[in-house]
Amino acid sequence: QVHLVESGGGSVQAGGSLRLSCEASESIFSINAMGWYRQAPGKFRELVTTITSGGSTNYADAVKGRFAISGDNAKRTVYLQMNNLNTEDTGVYYCYAEASTGAYHYTPWGQGIQVTVSS
Repeated sequence: QVHLVESGGGSVQAGGSLRLSCEASESIFSINAMGWYRQAPGKFRELVTTITSGGSTNYADAVKGRFAISGDNAKRTVYLQMNNLNTEDTGVYYCYAEASTGAYHYTPWGQGIQVTVSS
């Protein structure tokens, strides 16, 4: 099993910044990619960003140029730097990982962390 622990959420005014972290526990599972989804009140969960173990990244159009994901493979940790936040970024942010061992793949999730942006 892989357990994901998120930290760094909170409340900020529009235009401000927050940094989220997500650490994956040590496990027999390899981590092939990690990233973040978010869910705003009354909306579906949406993909925000992903980073592979090789360092490739992708971003949702809504956050391009404002958010930056980075990773530390040795620490099995990813970071999400969120700048120039706006009220549309409010929601619960969920870390996820693409984990595998041999031919078995699965996707663990973090418990979610609240980000609130006020105008």
